[in-house]
Amino acid sequence: MKKRSLKRCIQVVTCVCGLFSTCMTWAGEDTTRLALHYNRPAEYFEEALVIGNGTMGAIVYGGTERDVISLNDLTLWTGEPDRKVTSPDAYKAIPEIHRLLDAGDYRGADREQRKVQGHYSENYQPLGCLTVTYLDVPAQISAYSRSLDIANAVAETRYLRDGQPFSCDYFASAPDSVIVLRLRSESPQGIRALLSFDSQLPHATSANGNEISAEGYAAYHSYPVYFGQVKNKHLYDPERGTRFRTLVRVLTPDGEVKSFPSGELKIEGAREAVVLIANVTSFNGFDKDPAREGRDYSNQVERRMSLAATKTYDELRTNHIADYRHFFDRVKLNLGQTAPEIAALPTDEQLRRYTDEKQYNPELEALYFQFGRYLLISCSRTPGVPANLQGLWNEQLLPPWSCNYTSNINLEENYWAAETANLSEMHRPLMDFIANLSQTGTETAKAYYGVDRGWCLGQNTDIWAMTCPVGLHVGDPSWACWTMGGAWLSTHIWERYLFTQDKDFLKQYYPALKGAAEFCMNWLIEKDGKLLTSPGTSPENKFVTPDGYVGATSYGCTADLAMTRECLTDAIKAAAVLNTDKDFRRQAEQTLARLWPYKVGRDGNLQEWFHDWPDQDPRHRHQSHLFGLYPGHHLSVEQTPELARACARTLEIKGDETTGWSTGWRVNLYARLQDGEGAYRIYRRLLRLVTPDGYKGKDARRGGGTYPNLLDAHSPFQIDGNFGGCAGVIEMLMQSSESSITLLPAVPAQWKDGSVQGICARGGFVVDMTWKDGKVTALSIQSRKGGKTRVCFNGKSVKVNLKAGEKRQLL
Repeated sequence: MKKRSLKRCIQVVTCVCGLFSTCMTWAGEDTTRLALHYNRPAEYFEEALVIGNGTMGAIVYGGTERDVISLNDLTLWTGEPDRKVTSPDAYKAIPEIHRLLDAGDYRGADREQRKVQGHYSENYQPLGCLTVTYLDVPAQISAYSRSLDIANAVAETRYLRDGQPFSCDYFASAPDSVIVLRLRSESPQGIRALLSFDSQLPHATSANGNEISAEGYAAYHSYPVYFGQVKNKHLYDPERGTRFRTLVRVLTPDGEVKSFPSGELKIEGAREAVVLIANVTSFNGFDKDPAREGRDYSNQVERRMSLAATKTYDELRTNHIADYRHFFDRVKLNLGQTAPEIAALPTDEQLRRYTDEKQYNPELEALYFQFGRYLLISCSRTPGVPANLQGLWNEQLLPPWSCNYTSNINLEENYWAAETANLSEMHRPLMDFIANLSQTGTETAKAYYGVDRGWCLGQNTDIWAMTCPVGLHVGDPSWACWTMGGAWLSTHIWERYLFTQDKDFLKQYYPALKGAAEFCMNWLIEKDGKLLTSPGTSPENKFVTPDGYVGATSYGCTADLAMTRECLTDAIKAAAVLNTDKDFRRQAEQTLARLWPYKVGRDGNLQEWFHDWPDQDPRHRHQSHLFGLYPGHHLSVEQTPELARACARTLEIKGDETTGWSTGWRVNLYARLQDGEGAYRIYRRLLRLVTPDGYKGKDARRGGGTYPNLLDAHSPFQIDGNFGGCAGVIEMLMQSSESSITLLPAVPAQWKDGSVQGICARGGFVVDMTWKDGKVTALSIQSRKGGKTRVCFNGKSVKVNLKAGEKRQLL
């Protein structure tokens, strides 16, 4: 008995090691710890693993009886081109709002603001689910392992099925435009499984030979889940809306595949089966009707599937990994080593101990940073369609906040790490989207605000580049009536230029930046010899007047003016680089000089409102009035020390308990304040374990933080916190301006030793460095386009002048 058990253990170990060998070979020595790993299948979305190729995505549960793979396509939305002005006479309410505000009637101003509201955004939709149902159940499952290798963007499920090794690998290939599954079994009976596709959208499914084909369409209009005035949130018409076609093809060298009239496929007796999934929608641009002017989605998906099916699994995998690592391998980060016994634990258990026991786990902290880069590569590679509120991954017909683009922080935060984390290509979809918004936003500026120069954007937008303020005349002005989305978003254009030094790019997108600045200048009014915005709000926050009224509509809100300052400054600099628009530059400079100044409140905080009034919620999650500190650049410890202290006092009053995305923002704010210990404290707070939303056990944990699969918990899931945290790590290690680079400006004691390679600085520089005891010990810098900068480290400043492509060792 003992001999048989020993022999069996050797067989099991040999087989399992063999199944893992491919992963280890691909990963390489430096990346073996860059993986999320678990010892059981996912039960909830917040435990599942996400993969994506920038357009298509999958949510992998890794089940042993039924393996459910939820599918998404970034271009599958409800709606049609946004060509209708819901409230064409809205601008006529603006003078009355001015009068009410001048009279101190904030109740009346809030009431009148509701007239300056249009329709809501459309909803991002789930594509469907592929279900693999295993026919040999019940089976005895042991040695279970589920992982996501973010060094190679491959998810894996491994276990023993009735004592025989079984595995499934999953990846989403950008070069071949397919999602790939490979099932393998060492059982003599091989794989016995039923494959089926289903969707919550209207669709028809058929199966023929070894392929499932499904075709359907989304609603031509929808309302948000929170809009209670209508019962039927989705309006469908077979002749309208975005169409899709999904193909699922099974390839096996040694088994049999049967199709059924029900639209299912059955795999019988295969030792290996490769499943290819392709999808194309009819979305053909923000201004094209997807039903009448849509792309030839049906034939396109056929071509994609046919091309992918000519390649072997190894060819598909090699293509995918080479493409992915071209981006991912640019940055390496070492913050220290985690004890092996901790690193060996499942990721969710590591997260629990990190939260509850304050365990030292620098590899988990570095993994979270790299996971943010993994997510951006996986969800932001579609021209004109940036990552949305959940990146790419959504399973609900009525997702939270429509899974839209929320421009009062969330869409921008998605891209804070794009340049610094060396993923500039992933920033490009946002640039194209801003250009789209500048077209629709011109009409919004006229119809809703009476401004005939420039463009603007309200709080929400969607794939159709909707720009109007939302609310349908019933929305609370605190979130519905915001005007500064264009001003904030357009600053990304100048930021991208600073990192790339690409004048052709700047010339192409400068009109959008200029247009946002023109709206700002024409939206300002004069008060006491200064210029300010009116009406305005501070996103989603409210003030309390001396008579106790809790209001949202005011004038001269600090956030409005901060974004106006940054937008005008960026537009002036861009025009100077391009040597154009001298009259515009002169006017913008004169406007800047007359803007209402920042004020410090009686509590030493940065004043959020024109009057020094208290917030309804002093710990409110939004900190929009700190925009000038981060992501803006006109407040700093060096240049505006008094205002920087007021920013620090504001954060102190707000405290540390907040949502996930807000926590990610605060990491960056503390870093800009050069408070390394504060930034690290908040970063740990961002990695606080939150249990799945549907979990009702005694250990249920709610609030902002991180789910077991490392996705950000607002809660519910919003991807912006992942990206904010990723950006925050770099802000702690390096900060830059157009003329200087500062190293380790906010490095905490917990990261006193470490190294980083490939992070990017303004001016088109790439930095590699090693540090020990908080001091830089090795340093090299490379210039992409050639240029000068000043590098500050270890208490000294070194001037650098490099040629294009030149790399210099400074230490």
